[in-house]
Amino acid sequence: MSEILCQWLNQELKVSQTVYPKSFAKAFASGYLIGEILHKFELQDDFSEFSESRVSGAKLNNFARLEPTLHLLGVQFDQNVAKNIITEKPGAATKLLYQLYTALQKKKKSGLTGVEMQTMQPMANVRFQNMKSEAFRDRLRNLIPRQTDFNLMRVTHRFQEKYKHMKEDLVRMHFEKLENFQKLKEEQRCFNIEKQRLSRRRQNEIMAKIQAAIIQIPKPTSNRTLKALEAQKMMKKKKEAEDVANEIKKFEALIKKDLQAKESASKTSLDTAGQTTTDLLNTYSDDDYIKKIQKRLEEDAFAREQREKRRRRLLMDQLIAHEAQEEAFREEQLINRLMRQSQQERRIAVQLMHVRHEKEVLWQNRIFREKQYEERRLKDFQDALDREAALAKQAKIDFEEQAIREKEIHEQIAVERAQAHYKKHYLMCAEILDQILDLSTKVADYRMLTNNLIPHKLMHDWKELFMNGKPIYEQASIKYLPPKPSAEQRIELEKRDLLDNSDYEEYKNMVGEWALPEEMVDNVPPSNNCILGHVIHRLIEKSLPPQTESTVPESLSFAIKGCLLGKTFSGKTTALKFLQKDFPIQILSIDTLVQEAIQAFHNNEKVSKALPIQNEAEESTFPVLQESIKESQDLQSKFSADSVLNEALPESEDKAVFSTDTNETPKAENVKSSDDFSKLTVRARLGAKSEKLLKKGKSIPDTLLVSIMVNAINEIPVDQGWVLDGFPMTLNQAKLLEEALTGCDRSSIEQEEKKAQISTLAVDPSAAKAVPLPPAVFDFVMLLDISDNSSLSRVIDTMADAFSTEIPYKAICQRVAAINHDVDEDQNLRDQIQHRITGFLDNWPLLEKWFTEPEDILIKINAEVDQESLCQKVKEIFTTEIMKKEIKVKKKLEEKEAEKKEEVSLAEPPPPTPPLPEPEKEKETHPQREYSKSPTAKGKPPAESPHGKKESLQEGKGKKGDTSLKRKGSPKGKSSGGKVPVKKSPAESVDVSPTPTVPPPPKPGSEEWIYVNEPIPEEIPSFLVPYWELIENSYVNSIKTVLRHLREDQHVVLSYLHNIRTSFQQFLRRPDHKQDFVSQWQADFNSLPEDLWDDEETKAELHQRVNDLRDRLWDICDGRKEEAEQERLDIINKSWFQDSTGITMNHFFSLMQAELNRFQDTKRLLQDYYRGMECKIPTEETKRFTRIPLVQLDSKDILENQVRIPLVSRISISPDSATSRSKPKTILKGKIDYSLEKVELNFEADEKLVMDTWQQASLAVSHMVAAEIHQRLLEEEKENQPAETKEKSPQMSANKKAKKEQAKKKKEDKKEKGKSSPALEAAPTPTAVLTAEEIAKMETKNELRLKIKEEHLAALQFEERATQFRLELIKTKALAFLEDLVTKIVDIYKLMEKWLGERYLKEMASVEKLTEVARHHIETSSKIQNELYLDQEDFFINGDVKVFPDPPPPVRPPPVEKEENGTLTIEQLDSLREQFLNIAPKGIIGNKAFTDILLDLVTLNLGTSNFPSSWMHLTQPELQELTSLLTINSEFVDWRKFLLVTSLPWPFPLEEMLLETLQRFKAVDEEQLGTITFEQYMQAGLWFTGDEDIKIPENPLEPLPFNRQEHLIEFFFRLFADCEKDPPQLDYTEMLLYFACHPDPVEGVYRALSVAVGTHIFQPIRMPNLTAEETYSFTNLSPLEEYPELEENFISEERELREERDEKEEEIPENANTEKMPMETLLKVFRGGNEAQDAHRFASHLKTGNIYSENFTKVFQDLGAKNLEPIEVAVLLKHPFIQDLIASYPDYKIPAMKIIFQRSEHAQGSDGERSPLRLLEEKK
Repeated sequence: MSEILCQWLNQELKVSQTVYPKSFAKAFASGYLIGEILHKFELQDDFSEFSESRVSGAKLNNFARLEPTLHLLGVQFDQNVAKNIITEKPGAATKLLYQLYTALQKKKKSGLTGVEMQTMQPMANVRFQNMKSEAFRDRLRNLIPRQTDFNLMRVTHRFQEKYKHMKEDLVRMHFEKLENFQKLKEEQRCFNIEKQRLSRRRQNEIMAKIQAAIIQIPKPTSNRTLKALEAQKMMKKKKEAEDVANEIKKFEALIKKDLQAKESASKTSLDTAGQTTTDLLNTYSDDDYIKKIQKRLEEDAFAREQREKRRRRLLMDQLIAHEAQEEAFREEQLINRLMRQSQQERRIAVQLMHVRHEKEVLWQNRIFREKQYEERRLKDFQDALDREAALAKQAKIDFEEQAIREKEIHEQIAVERAQAHYKKHYLMCAEILDQILDLSTKVADYRMLTNNLIPHKLMHDWKELFMNGKPIYEQASIKYLPPKPSAEQRIELEKRDLLDNSDYEEYKNMVGEWALPEEMVDNVPPSNNCILGHVIHRLIEKSLPPQTESTVPESLSFAIKGCLLGKTFSGKTTALKFLQKDFPIQILSIDTLVQEAIQAFHNNEKVSKALPIQNEAEESTFPVLQESIKESQDLQSKFSADSVLNEALPESEDKAVFSTDTNETPKAENVKSSDDFSKLTVRARLGAKSEKLLKKGKSIPDTLLVSIMVNAINEIPVDQGWVLDGFPMTLNQAKLLEEALTGCDRSSIEQEEKKAQISTLAVDPSAAKAVPLPPAVFDFVMLLDISDNSSLSRVIDTMADAFSTEIPYKAICQRVAAINHDVDEDQNLRDQIQHRITGFLDNWPLLEKWFTEPEDILIKINAEVDQESLCQKVKEIFTTEIMKKEIKVKKKLEEKEAEKKEEVSLAEPPPPTPPLPEPEKEKETHPQREYSKSPTAKGKPPAESPHGKKESLQEGKGKKGDTSLKRKGSPKGKSSGGKVPVKKSPAESVDVSPTPTVPPPPKPGSEEWIYVNEPIPEEIPSFLVPYWELIENSYVNSIKTVLRHLREDQHVVLSYLHNIRTSFQQFLRRPDHKQDFVSQWQADFNSLPEDLWDDEETKAELHQRVNDLRDRLWDICDGRKEEAEQERLDIINKSWFQDSTGITMNHFFSLMQAELNRFQDTKRLLQDYYRGMECKIPTEETKRFTRIPLVQLDSKDILENQVRIPLVSRISISPDSATSRSKPKTILKGKIDYSLEKVELNFEADEKLVMDTWQQASLAVSHMVAAEIHQRLLEEEKENQPAETKEKSPQMSANKKAKKEQAKKKKEDKKEKGKSSPALEAAPTPTAVLTAEEIAKMETKNELRLKIKEEHLAALQFEERATQFRLELIKTKALAFLEDLVTKIVDIYKLMEKWLGERYLKEMASVEKLTEVARHHIETSSKIQNELYLDQEDFFINGDVKVFPDPPPPVRPPPVEKEENGTLTIEQLDSLREQFLNIAPKGIIGNKAFTDILLDLVTLNLGTSNFPSSWMHLTQPELQELTSLLTINSEFVDWRKFLLVTSLPWPFPLEEMLLETLQRFKAVDEEQLGTITFEQYMQAGLWFTGDEDIKIPENPLEPLPFNRQEHLIEFFFRLFADCEKDPPQLDYTEMLLYFACHPDPVEGVYRALSVAVGTHIFQPIRMPNLTAEETYSFTNLSPLEEYPELEENFISEERELREERDEKEEEIPENANTEKMPMETLLKVFRGGNEAQDAHRFASHLKTGNIYSENFTKVFQDLGAKNLEPIEVAVLLKHPFIQDLIASYPDYKIPAMKIIFQRSEHAQGSDGERSPLRLLEEKK
């Protein structure tokens, strides 16, 4: 089936990748091909999103996109199928492809597209299918691991394979190790067996020696028992007896047999004898016979007897032998029995000896074994010592390496810190530099905009932004802010707020742009309304809840408090232990305290009942610190959790203690444990919390550390000093410690100071008090300063002490167990040392600032000294600090005593001054209120932080915390808002008091004035305080908004003015097309025929054309001028300027409105406050707020009811109506420009509008004050019914009406106010009869009412005066601003007019210049070749552009060589070379042929110029003589040498020059072929160059001089190169051998040898013989006569040569001529065929190359070179043949050919004859 599918895919569908049955699963694993199949059937529209990658993300993407399409086709496909295909499970892809194949065939038959199939499905199915697709994608993502997992699996597989290989290697190594071990064991066993065998053999030898010493006694048969031995003996005896008896019986039977036989024989014999005898007798009766028988019978009888004797003798011998045997046996038995005892004794002795020997051997073995054991013990001990030493050494090395690593890590951290610092500083510098660049470019931009006149305000704003680090250029637009502004928009908002605040401060303090003009400086009102400030302060005080005073008793004990800080291992603890020996101080270390707290928790340290109050006090001292641990866990301390004891809290107890966050009710055990926890001491509770955090792996937070430290400090007695060891470590810890010990937070104080500096509109000067400084926590802080490297080295030294001592082997384990804990701690410390140093470096700058800012208590000590000197130094400083503390405490005690004495002395005398009882009475009236107010106002440092009325810590350094001054005597601190109103009180008092004799009453608002502090209803502060905040905010925001608009309008104005300037300049520079007319005229002028140039009529016509051109150009200039004037008028008549001035006026009117609103709101607030104090109902304000009209910018009619703010239309004054008016100040100077007159008139109208608006606002303020005073009078009239007061009230109202008319005269206003108060005071009381108490009450009530009224009116008048002043300032600034704006615009309009006039004049002048040039060319009758250029206002003749081209320059002829002094030219040399080359290509020619050629050339020279004229008179004998010079001792001539000599003169080379040239040729010849091409030849060069000083003739028709030397160099290549090759090749060594020729032939040979070898050859010392001298003298003279032009060169060279020869004879180096010369080189130098011995010319010709080779072969063999290997030159030169050859070889001598020429010339000259050649030459 897979083959069918492959055929379908590859042939029918033609998928992008060829699919094979074997790689089926892999090909479809990515899903890309399935997507391609569906895409080909138009079912997969998003196929472009598919990826061919095989990563898991791509597969997931592909299959997720395939799933909906497959479901659409009805193919079974889910995440399991996808997983099987992705994981390449066999058969999964085939199955899916088969289903897909069938589905696609069905789809093909139906003919439906994918879109139709989708639309045919119902919507519910589609929605369900989408949900299923999402679910499928999620499930597939969960099933298929990510690509990182695949990569991880691949990496894991690779590492597992690696692990397997390593494991196999380890197993193999282990097996090899086991095999080696078995082998070693086997060898050891063999060795032991051999050893045992040798020992056994040795023992056997010893035993053999012992056996040899023992007597060998036959050993009896070994019987088991004596009975058996006896029985055996008896049996033997019996057997012997039986054997004897049997033998006897046998013997007796034999005897019997013999006897019987004898008897029977005798009987028979007798019978037979008788018969025989009778027979015989009867027969034979002979006596002999009878005798014979008788004799035989006798013999038989004798034989029998003898036999019997022998038998008996034998028996007797047997018996005797038997008896002897028996006797011997018995003797033997006896001997055996006798000898048996001694044998056993011997055996026992032998056994004893053997045992003794064994014992001795055992003893020796035991001694040997003991020795071995002892040696082994000693060896083991030594090994243990060595091992321990090696371990210690290794540990030391490791430790040193660790130390080096630590230092490297530290250096790396230091480098990183330095890089971070550098980067930080670099970024800061880069930011500053960017801002400087921005500022510079901004200034440059605005210099262009403002024509180098940047306004001061802009520069000030840029400096402000630059100093605050804000970007000067706009980062983003903030016109339409989104709900969440971007970072750039936030920066822009910050910039805007910064500039707004700066502008507001300038406006408020009247500086900078808002500085007072000179006429207003004298009338400056006080900047602060003290009465209003007091009112606001009192209202805010009433609205705030009363705060408790935190009293911290200041202890004046002599106990010293301090801390010792420094890096790790700087010596803190050591120095403090040293101090503790000499001083009674307590040392507190945070590590020890935490451990003690945890230990106290484990010991269940409970509170003793005797001290419950103290414990509660301790708990209340830092409850906040204990509760806020969780909140401040993000403040991670540098304190290490490892240094605390690791004792664990039990699980149940821990849960019981800290189960506060569970809602379930605790069990009885938990309740019991929590009760126990509440009974624990504070230290134990803190320890429990610390342990809980440490168990969780967290560090102890700063709050908990500070709580533990404070608890320990509180337990120390008051009189005992304490020093903290290395605490605080961070700035947060220092802050928390100070807050816990002093109760003051320095940051909150600084925040209060910042709040106090916030600008408020009114400040109570009496409320600003000096804030006492909090008592210092430490009396001193010592820093033990040490470098990082020293700290690291100390840690390393401390750790290395463990390895410094040698420890016995047995004590090693004990030592390890003993110091294990210390080592762990040291290890922790070593691991943390880098972090500790880094943490200290990070935190120390902040701590240093903290300990030095308010009071410098920091003492730095250099700790990089030894321990004793450091301790002594610390002790000295500590002693001085104790003395300082004592002096300080004594001084404080003296101050306290002095203060007490002053109080006593003040209390004793009665108060002398009368004004004092009144305030006392007032205070008695409200004693409770005063007492409640006094602590809040004076006694509490932190309670006044919301008011912002505290002074900074720097201003109030005097520590007077217990000063309880009254309100009127409070310190007069300057408020942040303005000046102290001390100066104005005398002036006001002068105005008020009419009589100088009586002391004047205090003025309201002055320092002596006692403010009315009557109770006010509670509702009044609740709405007046927000109302005042609203007043302040709306005033400040309005001012800032207006100032911002003014600031932004300034930028708009500048850019607009610049735009109109630049646009007008561009308008003036618009194209004018004048050049077209000029070019056309020039073309017509140049096209005039040449024959008409001099015609007068033509010139007149041309002049007329010039006039027409000039008129046309002038018309163009006039038209452009009119257009520019119209453009200027359009710019002037634009409404922009009017709109801009209108907007600016509206901004200033808005400022006036803000001031007016502030005044109205302040008036209403004061009215409500004082009416509330009088217990009156506040009146409703029926009158609407006053509105200042704004300028209406557009002319649309708007209904009045539609506008909240009134609008006033602009007054435009026509020039006609304004001509008659006199102008007090005019902006237009010089001549009147009617176009600018309208600007001037509009400015006057705007000026009048500003003045009118200001007067309207000023009158509104005055009317409001008058109305308030009038209302007060009416109320008083209602209250005071008697007629006298009724009569006075109209007078008061009349006075007030007069004030309305004279609103600007403020001094009169004050006088009237001053007069009003005595009139009220003079009001009589009612006439009814009342008691004294009622009268007193009435009097006090009237006094109070009068005082309230006086204070109210004074505050109101102060506000009026300030508002009027600010309105006048706004008016002045508005007028100045408008005048400045008008001046700028008028200046620009005038500048435009100036540009217009100048440009018109320049254009006219350029036309005139053009006319002059044209007339000049007309008069001179010359064409204008260069282009005439007239553009805008410029006219010039363009030299770069020519109308018609220049004529071409003449061509210089080529250089020609001339004959000089008979020297052949290069052309003649080349012709000779070609002729000789054709005749003799090898360079050798017969002397006769050579002579014939020369003779032919000389005689047939007519018209050919082959030779110079001096050669023409040469005769045949002279030519033969010339040939003989070239053919010495030979019949052949080298024509190349002839041409070389005839080409003279050329620079003669020295030997060094030849060698240098040779080296250059070899360098160019990279392949070392010995030949070079022409390019290589020219690249290397000869010893001379063709660079001669050639003078170039001025005449361009004259040829250049001929460079002979340059042509000679090329000729030499043609002369010596092999022209048969292509390209020609030059044998450079052969050529240089020709140049080695010399006037001295011997010197020439040595020069040739040097060239051939490549180095200098020294001539050997030789005695000059006569022939040599003669030849040398001849050769020495010849070249001088031959070449007079080289005479000087040769003379000098001969001198050098002789000097060199003399020096060589004296100073030839030792290693001279050590170069080896082969035979080929020698043959190359001595070419052969020139020897004198060859008399036969044919022999010489045939053997030119063989004569020297045979001789040289013989020479080499004579010198020991059998195989003709190279020989040293020095050895070669000593051979006589070589010496003779050098002395007589003539080929390297320069022939003296010039002698022949000189002689022939001399002869020709003396004859006075002229040859025909010479005549011909002269004719030429």
